[in-house]
Amino acid sequence: MPVIYTDLQDKIVLLTGVGQAPQEYDKEIWGNGAATAKVLAQSGAKIFGCDLDMASAELTKKCVEEQVKDARIDVVKADVTKRDEVVELVKKCMDTHGRIDVLVCNVGKSAPGGPAEMSDEVWQSQLDVNLTSVFLCTGQVLPIMEKQKSGSVILLSSVAGKGYAGRSHVGYSTTKSAIVSMAQTIGCRYAPLGIRANAVVPGLIHTPLVARLAFEYNNGDYEGIVKKRASEVPMGRMGTAFEVAQAIAFLSSQEASSYVTGSQLIVDGGITAAVHN
Repeated sequence: MPVIYTDLQDKIVLLTGVGQAPQEYDKEIWGNGAATAKVLAQSGAKIFGCDLDMASAELTKKCVEEQVKDARIDVVKADVTKRDEVVELVKKCMDTHGRIDVLVCNVGKSAPGGPAEMSDEVWQSQLDVNLTSVFLCTGQVLPIMEKQKSGSVILLSSVAGKGYAGRSHVGYSTTKSAIVSMAQTIGCRYAPLGIRANAVVPGLIHTPLVARLAFEYNNGDYEGIVKKRASEVPMGRMGTAFEVAQAIAFLSSQEASSYVTGSQLIVDGGITAAVHN
């Protein structure tokens, strides 16, 4: 059962990357954005979500409304790497709800390669999707929260940003490391104004995208890649998107995390501790 945070009732959550990839292998496996929408809706929050893929956003809306009684979720299409679209996204949310209490920056993309192999175009794409999107969204939302004198900003990082773990994805690891630094900077800068900012740092999470990894890196062997990834975790399993979402819900709640800012909440089954000890 999810933890219900009563102070999230009627709070407005702007959530990027809300889309749910098709659940090809298991209907119970959700992505981080969709799971976050569901978990926050279960606490009574109103979700205003965006995704570049409107079909995936509509799938999340459908799943949440089917499974959460009286869920309130709106979804729109937006490319959060483009300033004009982020400005319009925030305007739509404000026109609908008049405030933004929680911002969750969830979009992310990973591409293989190191500095010698990665093209300039792929490198720039990694920066845009993983980092510039956060810069643009926080830049538009923080002034709103400042006027409100309250708000929680939650940025999705990754254990890939904590150190090298055998995968050369230099763009992804670099940007995810930078996101932690952004959370620290924003958290300290805006602390006197009643605004908190933190990073959630997931490890190996079992989402619908694992199926894509199977075809890209494991000759289509889905069960094989699930077993392989689980073997890399001290707990012996991948995490679920709902475990990530519960961390996000905790940081969204003022009652639960009022003294937490500029911090990082690692949700990785022990990977980081095992690698760095």
